[in-house]
Amino acid sequence: MYWYDHGMSGWGYALMAVSMIVLGVLAIAVVVVLIRAAGRGGAQQPFQYPASPPPGPPPAEQVLAERYARGEIDEEEYRRRLDTLRAGPSSRPGA
Repeated sequence: MYWYDHGMSGWGYALMAVSMIVLGVLAIAVVVVLIRAAGRGGAQQPFQYPASPPPGPPPAEQVLAERYARGEIDEEEYRRRLDTLRAGPSSRPGA
């Protein structure tokens, strides 16, 4: 209603231009943050170094014990293979 009665000075135009640039940069920053958050699959913890090295293959004695527990081998074969494992590589047959 009274828009045309009061003339806007040069500072008014400058302030309006700067505020539009700031608003545009802020809108772009919000979009970038939302896209990055959606790309991560939700909120995740920041990267942390693992406390211990990743697990490797299970030791041979553990595999042997699991086979014995499942009933794949009998006690005699379990003892024989366990003794072979504990004896070391130099006393294995064919070595």
